[in-house]
Amino acid sequence: MSGKPLRAAFFLCGCAAFFNLYATQGILRELAAAFGVSAERAGQGVSATTLAVAIIAPFVGALAEPFARRTVIAGAAVASALPALWAAQAGGFASFLAARFAVGLLMPFIFAISVSMIGECFSREETAEVSALFVAGTTLGGFAGRFVTNACVAALGWRHALDVVAMLSLVAGVGLFACLPAMPRVRVEARAADRRLPSRLQLLMQPYLLAAFGFGACVLASQVATFTFAGLRLAQAPYNFGTAQIGAIYAVFLLAMVVTPLAGRIARKRSPRDLALWAMWLGLAGALLTLAHGLVPILVGLALGSTAVFVEQAAANAFISQSAGAARATAIGLYLSFYYLGGSLGSVLPVPAWRAWGWSGCVGFVIVAQALAGWLAWRFWRERAQALKRASDTAGAHA
Repeated sequence: MSGKPLRAAFFLCGCAAFFNLYATQGILRELAAAFGVSAERAGQGVSATTLAVAIIAPFVGALAEPFARRTVIAGAAVASALPALWAAQAGGFASFLAARFAVGLLMPFIFAISVSMIGECFSREETAEVSALFVAGTTLGGFAGRFVTNACVAALGWRHALDVVAMLSLVAGVGLFACLPAMPRVRVEARAADRRLPSRLQLLMQPYLLAAFGFGACVLASQVATFTFAGLRLAQAPYNFGTAQIGAIYAVFLLAMVVTPLAGRIARKRSPRDLALWAMWLGLAGALLTLAHGLVPILVGLALGSTAVFVEQAAANAFISQSAGAARATAIGLYLSFYYLGGSLGSVLPVPAWRAWGWSGCVGFVIVAQALAGWLAWRFWRERAQALKRASDTAGAHA
């Protein structure tokens, strides 16, 4: 498999990685009523999932190593349907959170191994483009999980709505096994014998990689904060959105599905650092635009903000894939740990500001997170990007 079919397979990987991840983000009021908790606490259904991702992600490379990559990715997608069904039938809030935590334990096996495969299947110039296509798939998956859940609530109730999302994950897993190439696994003993591969601690001591990990944490914190509290804001007067209408606002993600692959093509000629900085400015503009009281500027601001986050994610994936070399699977796992730890904090840290200042407090949190992400990329990615370019130019001259 090569060319467009292989690119399409990685797009589907992105979809599968995000079907279940944020499915409960738009039904906080229904969860609060069902379990007798506040809407803010119901948001822990997202935090539990992202926290599980953060915990397991650094170990994904080692755990998946003995198995074929296609088997790991497709198997994780299929297996995620089980805890999704558990969450749908949970009798109490603690059981619901445990089920959502279990979902998060499986998601990194789709994400990290897919990104690692992209680095193995494509050249350095193509990696940024295909990484962006993969992120576009996560955009569609994230939108579909949220939208399908909210759209089904009115007709089926939230429990059966989550059943539908579980079935989507099952179908995606079967499709991935059919579409992905059957690549040979990396022999454990061969990797152990390669002393050049850095440990997790050594990777954490590389300033440019540590900056990339912090970048990811800030980016997802801003995204989760935005869309967790945007739904609560629009449910209030004067907007008074219902569940289906809140689900529809996630259609703004579809702009990112178009823009992110285009940004990936630009990144073939520009560095991931440049892409990250451009996206940061877009994210800041989007956050400020949501302070308006009209529905149209709010939706435009949400669209710009979500697009910025997905482009930033694509830039970080490309930077790490290019920078970590043979240790990219471990590096991506560490990145995911920081990324989703940031996501867990994104639904918790803004709560005091939300209660004190409402949406303005949430926007303030988003602006700080985006500005910090931009500073990390600007300060720490340049030297590594220049070194990689020099190495590529030298290799080309000797070819």
